[in-house]
Amino acid sequence: MLTALVAGSVAAPPALAAPKTPEGSASAQHSLRSAVTDENFYFVMADRFQNGSTANDDGGLGPDPSVSGFDPTRKGYYNGGDLKGLLQELDYIQGMGTTSIWLTPSFKNRAVQPEDNSAGYHGYWITDFTQIDPHLGTNEDLKTLIDAAHARGMKVYFDIITNHTADVIGYDAGERAPYISKDEEPYRDAAGTPFDDRDYAGTDTFPELDAETSFPYVPVVPEADKDLKVPEWLNDPTLYHNRGDTTFAGEDSFYGDFFGLDDLSTEHPVVVDGMIDIYKTWIADFGVDGFRIDTMKHVNDEFWQEFGPEVLSYAQEQGKDEFFMFGEVFDTTKSFTSQFTTRNRMQSVLDFPFQAAARGYASQGAPATDLERFFAGDDWYTDADSNAYSLPTFLGNHDMGRIGSFIASDNPGAADEELVARDTLAHELMYFSRGNPVIYYGDEQGFTGPGGDQDARQTLFASQVPEYLDDDLLGTDATHATDNFDETHPLYRSISTLADITEDHPALRNGAHQHRYASDGPGIYAFSRTDAKDQREYVVALNNSTEPATAAIPTYAGKRTFGLVHGDAPKHAKSAADGTLTVTVPALSTVVYELKGNIPKSKAAPAISLQTPAPAVEDNGRMKVAADVAGSSFYEVTFEARTPGSAWTSIGTDDNAPYSVYHDTSALPAGTAVEYRAVVLDNARHTRTSAAASATVPQARLTMGLPAEGTQVSGDVEVTATASPENSEYAVTLERSVAGGAWTAIGTDDSSPTYTAVDDLAALDLAEGTQVRYRAVLGTSVSDIRTVTVGSVIEQPGTVAVAGSLDSELGCGGDWDPACDQAQMSFDAASQTWILEVADLPAGSYEYKAALDRSWTENYGAGGGRDGSNIVLQHAGGPVTFVYDHRTHVISTR
Repeated sequence: MLTALVAGSVAAPPALAAPKTPEGSASAQHSLRSAVTDENFYFVMADRFQNGSTANDDGGLGPDPSVSGFDPTRKGYYNGGDLKGLLQELDYIQGMGTTSIWLTPSFKNRAVQPEDNSAGYHGYWITDFTQIDPHLGTNEDLKTLIDAAHARGMKVYFDIITNHTADVIGYDAGERAPYISKDEEPYRDAAGTPFDDRDYAGTDTFPELDAETSFPYVPVVPEADKDLKVPEWLNDPTLYHNRGDTTFAGEDSFYGDFFGLDDLSTEHPVVVDGMIDIYKTWIADFGVDGFRIDTMKHVNDEFWQEFGPEVLSYAQEQGKDEFFMFGEVFDTTKSFTSQFTTRNRMQSVLDFPFQAAARGYASQGAPATDLERFFAGDDWYTDADSNAYSLPTFLGNHDMGRIGSFIASDNPGAADEELVARDTLAHELMYFSRGNPVIYYGDEQGFTGPGGDQDARQTLFASQVPEYLDDDLLGTDATHATDNFDETHPLYRSISTLADITEDHPALRNGAHQHRYASDGPGIYAFSRTDAKDQREYVVALNNSTEPATAAIPTYAGKRTFGLVHGDAPKHAKSAADGTLTVTVPALSTVVYELKGNIPKSKAAPAISLQTPAPAVEDNGRMKVAADVAGSSFYEVTFEARTPGSAWTSIGTDDNAPYSVYHDTSALPAGTAVEYRAVVLDNARHTRTSAAASATVPQARLTMGLPAEGTQVSGDVEVTATASPENSEYAVTLERSVAGGAWTAIGTDDSSPTYTAVDDLAALDLAEGTQVRYRAVLGTSVSDIRTVTVGSVIEQPGTVAVAGSLDSELGCGGDWDPACDQAQMSFDAASQTWILEVADLPAGSYEYKAALDRSWTENYGAGGGRDGSNIVLQHAGGPVTFVYDHRTHVISTR
């Protein structure tokens, strides 16, 4: 039974209610292990794997590549792989220990989108959600593949999309257009009355809309495409946001079109119900075992809060007891990525933070303490029905690039032997630590490539793409000119070995993950994996230095023998009286030992006390609840919460010290009192309950967006703020103070998620040099303050550069080079902005900032913030223009 707490409230609806406990001792529980904590995923792009039938290469659309999208010589077009090819190579896939095949979207796509000079080989330009893309085969081919995988004991996962469809809708202002915010042009019902769509999200009602009057752009659908999409409801243009292209930041990240792709109005109940029905059909008719969900962070919370539980419940009704869904949340901050498994009630998300940490350790020689800090953050994911143990972990993918590419670029000039060793080390970390490892097809053959997106989508069958033929593969002399299904490749063999070891020793996959040791610099990172039932401890020690390293690693068992499970080390080792196990790990290697016998039983439950609960600094909508536990054995701590007059409810169980959870209180009104307690369960089933501790739900935290601190302003000044946690019922007031004077309201906005007002400074007739301050107010909550200076003349910098991960594509000698000539922008006196026009930027995921005067001394990132965070650019390939405005310090693309 699901035990999630809805939207962070202590009380949940009956269908999802967590177990209640009486007023006495709290209910001790084991740390949750969902049905899926031991999968080995193989992530494959069907078009790039194996060509099982040449008959479907052009999808039945004829020989013209500009129509069919098939051109095996071009990396952005269909290359010929299909579902029959996957079926043909099931022995190869299963041979590396794969238990689940994850397919990129396989639904029928718009074969070619001329504006993108590319084809829909990747599967993300869907026109028909009810059939397989003809380039890949038929619905019957899919059913045959799934049945064959099931006969082998393997599962099949679908990559699905709920956020958008292919680019069919254009606008009265042009095929693709810049984003228009809700504050500039609100939605209007069919009668022309403005409304905020967020007020209706999560409900069964929505205002009646009119395509001619309801949107900032009038949606235009070519006559030939009016019935193109399937199911039929997708052809209604009023079920889309119709606001123009996204910049992937702020409000438009929820509402904007991805490079013209039609962005669905996921706040609308017709869209919610329609998407649920689509994916129920694939479960019922084809036996799909789970979904990876694309672009999850670009969809409103209310959609997931309905979609996730409804689809999961339906799958379980169909006998899919292990049905599993995980979302793509492209972010490396756990306090953010975890919101989708806690607040938004989804089962899991792809572990992007792990990818960054694993690359840092195995490829870049980062300090072992970085991994210690990384795993310490796993408590962000712990709640009553999910935790970090079910997260799919990965090392690279089809968007960002391959682990082989990262290792090669991070270690220029290194010998192939070292590159393979680092690649193996990364996989050892992934297989032996918590989570479900994902192998991106081709990584087992040492594939590399110069970047992400199309540069990371090579074929396993012989390629004709010139850019791929230049790749230098790891661990082999082979090239992409021949098939690469080599089961003797060192990486294929090592992955297969890791799968065999974790199958023989399941605690290495779903046992408690307990930090043990970390070197201050490059060197040993060690952790234990312990099964709560068998009480047997495994010690995993990795070494990312280029020299052997030795460490005394704490364990739960003193004066006990440990046997070698994996690695180059003595077959047996014995712990000291204090429980430390001294281990020497060869350079760029891993050693695993298993305790002979069980951990000694505790004689009594340890003392336990709660720290003072407090709102988390990183997420104002969650309360950090932590417990101090005496003793040093294997313990599990269950946390409970209640509001006045309610029963105690479990909010999660933690099985590794330090013990904590982050309780989601975002649905509770500010000022609500919440009481907490915790119970510790030792390994002999003794329990002890802490005294209770209380906390109060805080006011929403307001954060200013614009104007940027320290800028010069004149005329109309746009003032924006956001609230955390967000609530569509908020009405935020924006205020101004002139020259240190009293605060005056300049506007109140109730349109979420960004609150905006425009301040007409010209009407105040202020002298140049006057300081003006801005802030936002909601009840008793007051934001940070932005201070700007009135001035009509802006002193421009000497130069401005687009400095980022795209600089090498611009012709620079390397990335993030503020001094590179090719990255410099030109000043346009008419618009008073700096501009850089790039004729053809390769498709990919990039990050960038504005760097002034050819150095990093003064630079601006997201929102115009000085030294701000990197701006992400997801580019489909082709021309792009960068614009920097020194008045706001904002740099953007168009």
